[in-house]
Amino acid sequence: MRLTPLPAEQWDGRVLDALSVLVPERRQNPVGAGTALATLVRHPDLTAAFLTFQKHLMIDSTLSPRLRELAILRIAQRRDCAYEVAHHVKWAARMGLSEAEIEAAGNGKATGELEAAVLSAVDELDLGTRLSDATWATLCAHLDERQRMDLVFTIGGYCMSAMAFNAFGIEPEHKE
Repeated sequence: MRLTPLPAEQWDGRVLDALSVLVPERRQNPVGAGTALATLVRHPDLTAAFLTFQKHLMIDSTLSPRLRELAILRIAQRRDCAYEVAHHVKWAARMGLSEAEIEAAGNGKATGELEAAVLSAVDELDLGTRLSDATWATLCAHLDERQRMDLVFTIGGYCMSAMAFNAFGIEPEHKE
């Protein structure tokens, strides 16, 4: 790891305040927060802002949890982010995606017009920061304006997370 989790003895009120934006009190500790957040809290102000955005993407988004997880799985795989892949495979399973659907999403494959368009949107935005007219038209046929905005920001937000986690050398937790 290039940046390591903040040692427990350095956790103070600012760290706990930053985490309180999204993390339940029972998990506001180095183990409960997980490797990524325990590392990010080295910069509490940035972490608070980041978690405010993440709260919208994970809890307040107008996207269905299924579409959100499909998009995240694809971007995590495209960005080769082991941390995001490990965590969102679990999240996707909790949201009802099968192992086959999870694997297919990571590889950019989906059944159904909308899910295929969501994965195409990930690929197009990650590759060239634009959406094709065909992908946009398909998204418009199925999603309202706010859902389309949430999709674009979800893709961008998880691109940013993957970049940061990879740059900092954050690896998934190994739970036996």
